[in-house]
Amino acid sequence: MRNGRFLFQAEPELGAIEFIDVLRRSTLAERRPVDELDRIEGMLQNADVIVTARDSAGTLVGVSRALTDYKFCTYLSDLAVDAAVQGQGIGKQLIDETHRLSGLETTLILLAVPAARTYYPHVGLEPHDSCWTVRPTS
Repeated sequence: MRNGRFLFQAEPELGAIEFIDVLRRSTLAERRPVDELDRIEGMLQNADVIVTARDSAGTLVGVSRALTDYKFCTYLSDLAVDAAVQGQGIGKQLIDETHRLSGLETTLILLAVPAARTYYPHVGLEPHDSCWTVRPTS
């Protein structure tokens, strides 16, 4: 789907190097294992839905990566938009496409980093006051 000057599409075969590059051009690389290629490859291979945004030259400028059961819940694990093109609706479109592809009957769940907490209400997500996590042990 083309929206303005960007092409949004499901891209299940997205490569790890290109994914890492857009993570670095956004703020998400600070919180992802971008120096562990095998781990990044596993993250991509085991995702259920990967949606990309590319500019007219084909450069990856945004990506969403989600896990879903297609019936009840969708966890949007990664939402990254190149800092150079933020503020143009790319993140919102990636969220919308991810939700559409994973099933609009699912609840879309996302954990926001502190710097993005004010962004998500702006694009229609509602806050939830009860979320708990267990951190990795290694």
